[in-house]
Amino acid sequence: MKKTYSISDLDCIVCSQNLESKLSTITGVKSVQVNFFLQQLTLEADDAEFGAILKRVRRVVDHTIPGAVLS
Repeated sequence: MKKTYSISDLDCIVCSQNLESKLSTITGVKSVQVNFFLQQLTLEADDAEFGAILKRVRRVVDHTIPGAVLS
């Protein structure tokens, strides 16, 4: 499954690259792309575990970029 989300409060390109790097290490994530200019996160992950993976993604986003909202 592949979905795109809006992500707020990305302050810089380096922050988005750092976030993308951390998210790519989550088990079950096939691909992840963080677009600083569009303020978007595109996530591709296993269909059966997508909900659980998304919860992990949200935790990493919260920890890496405090105040960021993934919607």
